[in-house]
Amino acid sequence: MINSFKGVRDGLKNEEAFRVEIILSLLLTPVAFWLATNYLQLILLIGTLIVVLIVELLNTGIEAEVDRVGFEFIELSGRAKDAGSAAVLLSLVLAGVIWGTIIWQNLF
Repeated sequence: MINSFKGVRDGLKNEEAFRVEIILSLLLTPVAFWLATNYLQLILLIGTLIVVLIVELLNTGIEAEVDRVGFEFIELSGRAKDAGSAAVLLSLVLAGVIWGTIIWQNLF
């Protein structure tokens, strides 16, 4: 448990994208309680925010390990970093689609 908190603290300290995503999650969580009309929607809205944070931390771990090995260009290292970045993008797209769908369904 201590190492888990150290990982979150390190993400907050060293990763700007993680800090931005934490701030957005903290701002959007109350909106989710207001927007959701049932528990399933609430779970989807908050769950996608958590998924984005999880994927960002995993991407940070990949980048840290690749950078630990060296800073010279290695194709496999680049592919690993690109895959991590793509995973973050897909998690953001998922969150956007779910939030957009629920906003559209409940407000329009």
